[in-house]
Amino acid sequence: MVLFQERNTLLQKSWAPCARTGFIEKINCAKSNKVEYKSCRSSRMDESLFWRFEGIMMCLTVVLVLVVIARQRTLDHLASEKVRRQILSI
Repeated sequence: MVLFQERNTLLQKSWAPCARTGFIEKINCAKSNKVEYKSCRSSRMDESLFWRFEGIMMCLTVVLVLVVIARQRTLDHLASEKVRRQILSI
């Protein structure tokens, strides 16, 4: 319980962004036997990465929709040409 209270106090004093997410990394140094806490990723950075990913996925979706539309037009044109040739050969 004491360790938990010390960590919470340390967390509140040192890393305000960590208090919101609760992500901290405890590092044990083997040579000096020191225990250190590494700062966490900020929620602002996580949000920025999320929206960047969403934007990239949206752009990729638009590009792929355009590719599908172009391919469908090509296939429709080939099908209509085939039907036209069949009608002319009769």
